[in-house]
Amino acid sequence: MKVRAATDADGAAISQLLTAAWGGHIAVAHGVAYDATTLPALIAEQDDQVVGLLTYNLENDELEVVTIDVPVPHLGVGTALLAAATEVAREAMARRLWLITTNDNVDALRFYQRRGLRIVAVTPGAVDHSRTLKPTIPTVGAYNIPLHDEITLELRLDT
Repeated sequence: MKVRAATDADGAAISQLLTAAWGGHIAVAHGVAYDATTLPALIAEQDDQVVGLLTYNLENDELEVVTIDVPVPHLGVGTALLAAATEVAREAMARRLWLITTNDNVDALRFYQRRGLRIVAVTPGAVDHSRTLKPTIPTVGAYNIPLHDEITLELRLDT
């Protein structure tokens, strides 16, 4: 498997992955609606097939992971994408890599913490507010957990 920066030629694959994972191109976090097709992206490929996608926003010496999508889990694709994003952040001299997940995403919480990210904030009701920007966000998430809160995780790069 290899991870590389996305190019314009990846547009259809990116659109397909985002639509499958997010129901469209819009991802909402911390009160911001992102069109993830317009963000810089990293693509994971195996045997010339796209097997994962990570989109990010690099701003104010911070790299925010906006989306990470791995259709088939437990193959190392998410780990490779996160490692590549960390390298992008380090090359940009970012002080941290960070992301938002939701209170129902217990598998992601395990994944991120095992890779060195730490929980730095919980924002109660943030997902409820996000539904004003994206009404298709469900009210019940993974494991039948009511979906209400955002959890911020970060990896400090300046220590």
